[in-house]
Amino acid sequence: MRKHTFIKRSGLFTVLSALLFIFACGKLGNVDQGRVIEFDKEKGTVTLIRDFNADPNNPDYTHLPPFTYEMPKDPSEIGALPKAGKRMKLDTEKNQIIIFDTATQNFKTIDYKVIDHKENVAKNNPLVYDEATEVSKSFPIIDKENKTITIYSGRQKILITFSLPDEYFALPDDTWDSGDEVRIYYKEEGKARRFMNISKTDIFKK
Repeated sequence: MRKHTFIKRSGLFTVLSALLFIFACGKLGNVDQGRVIEFDKEKGTVTLIRDFNADPNNPDYTHLPPFTYEMPKDPSEIGALPKAGKRMKLDTEKNQIIIFDTATQNFKTIDYKVIDHKENVAKNNPLVYDEATEVSKSFPIIDKENKTITIYSGRQKILITFSLPDEYFALPDDTWDSGDEVRIYYKEEGKARRFMNISKTDIFKK
C-alpha cells in the first residue's frame, strides 16, 4: 500500500502542522491524508478519499476505493470531529462538478449551467460571513424550487450559483458539500492512533 510522505513540500502551515503532528505522535508510524466522505460517530469510523498529491494547494481526490479508519480509542487523540461531503472538485473552467456517488461507489462528473459566479471571495467577505454574529454563512444553499445550488469554495475563493436538471435534486444535500480534509497517524492498517482535522485546525490561534 502507498504511504504518504508526511511533510508536504510547500506551505508554511502544512510544514508546521506536520511537525507538531509528528512530535505529538511520538514513535514514527505512517500518515494518511484525505477528504471525508462518511463519518459514523456511533461506530467510531471515518471514510476518506485519499490525497496522494504533494501539493497542499492542489489536492488530488481521484483515488479509489475509499478507505475507512477506526477513530482513535483515546478521545484526547481526536481533534475536531469531521464534516462529511461528497463534492470532490469544482471545475469552473469546464463548468463541471465532480462528486463521489455512493450508489456506484465511484466518481461522477456533472455539467452545470452558471447562474452567477464571483471570484476572489475571501472567507471574511460579507457574502459568506456574517460580521454581526461572527459566523460563516452555511453552504451549499440548495433551492429545489428554482433548481439552483450555491456553493462557496474557500480554497478557490469562489462563490457560484448554478442550475442542474431535476434528477440531481433527489440526491442528499451533502452531495454538493466538500468534506473536511483530515490527517491520520497510524501504525496498524485501518486503525487511527491520532486524528487531525486540517480544515478545522488553526495552529496559529491562541
